[in-house]
Amino acid sequence: MTDIEKADRPGSLSVAHRVVDGVRVVTVHGEIDHDVKDVLREALLCEDGAVPPLRVVADLSGVTFMDSSGINVFLAAYRQVTGAQGWLRIAAAQEPVLHVLRLVGVDALLACHPTTEQALNPDPV
Repeated sequence: MTDIEKADRPGSLSVAHRVVDGVRVVTVHGEIDHDVKDVLREALLCEDGAVPPLRVVADLSGVTFMDSSGINVFLAAYRQVTGAQGWLRIAAAQEPVLHVLRLVGVDALLACHPTTEQALNPDPV
């Protein structure tokens, strides 16, 4: 597991990622705003021609605030992943963050699940 933190705002946003059954799970803690959007972008997007992960779950259980900067990063990640025939799902967003996602219609593009486990396995067996 790797952690990335914005040096000039320690503790404002931390991002860790791991792979579960071939799915990249990106766990985010803190506030997502203009000042830390690049930290989120680095965790979700592949730059410089790298092959993007095909399946990504963003665990937002530790996110207490998100503004339009975060929305834009998620939309860019969605475009990149779906362009490679993959998917991006949101998991465990707290109510204020989920409200923002619904307000701007992101939940119509990205499946939003109550837990990471449900995002990893959305179809009942």
